[in-house]
Amino acid sequence: MERLDDLGFFHVVAVSETLTAAARELDVSLPVVSKRLKALEERLDVRLVHRGARRLALTAEGELYAARVEAILDQVRELDDLVGHRAGDLRGPIVVQATLGLGRAHVAPLIGEFTARHPRVRVRLHTSALPLRPHRREFDLAVHVGTPPDSTLRMRRLARNRRVPCAAPSYVDRRGTPERIEDLAAHDCIVLRENEGDFAVWRFGGAAQPRQVRVRGSLASNDGDIVTDWALQGRGIVMRSEWQVRPHLDSGALVRVLPGVPTPPADIYALLADDAHVPRRTAELVTHLAARLPDAITASRRPSR
Repeated sequence: MERLDDLGFFHVVAVSETLTAAARELDVSLPVVSKRLKALEERLDVRLVHRGARRLALTAEGELYAARVEAILDQVRELDDLVGHRAGDLRGPIVVQATLGLGRAHVAPLIGEFTARHPRVRVRLHTSALPLRPHRREFDLAVHVGTPPDSTLRMRRLARNRRVPCAAPSYVDRRGTPERIEDLAAHDCIVLRENEGDFAVWRFGGAAQPRQVRVRGSLASNDGDIVTDWALQGRGIVMRSEWQVRPHLDSGALVRVLPGVPTPPADIYALLADDAHVPRRTAELVTHLAARLPDAITASRRPSR
């Protein structure tokens, strides 16, 4: 059991940005983590982690050990799931990662529904505007908007979506309406710095005829609600997911810019590691999200009475 505890400990270290972050995750002090890591390295007679790096970096031996640890822990999870399946109810932990806006607006409530039905499942939801990093195995399930960044991930579409350019009527009255995508380069565009590598490139068209334009403006944020609020204030044009701005478009608070120009799909996906056993509790959560998320998004578009 002590050896198995060491495997779980090193897995947390391996997927953490720093030893401080690992200590926070393990709910112990940094000296405790350092001491335990040193003891593990002494037992193995090998250095697993580079000291002094700004971010935690594994040695070549550490990378190998981390990969094998992940495989062993996956077998343990598979065994737990088999036993739990025979016992009947769902149980155990699930780590979910989602973008800030979607996580707050829809994923969190649906997870609440799921745990109400399955009280022995423990879900930890992490919302972030940072790019998804599948290689670090920081999640059991990620809810991602747009094309997944890693083709090796197993994915299931949860809801259809696309990004649309829009602005407040006050901005259009003041600055005019773009007639071509090239006209956007001369407009104040509000940039959302989320997930994609080149944030200032806005994409249009379909797969057969993709088009793009580099935009600029004085406002940018990694928070989707902030950039939407700036657009509502008439401060510029924003490119946002339709699920997020549809209520504002329906109410007239925002108007579609370049309505005749199509934008590529940015569907919402559930992502899982393709080389790992998926516990039944995680698979059931994905099924729950796929069944409920489209209705939740549609309901949020209806005006309140």
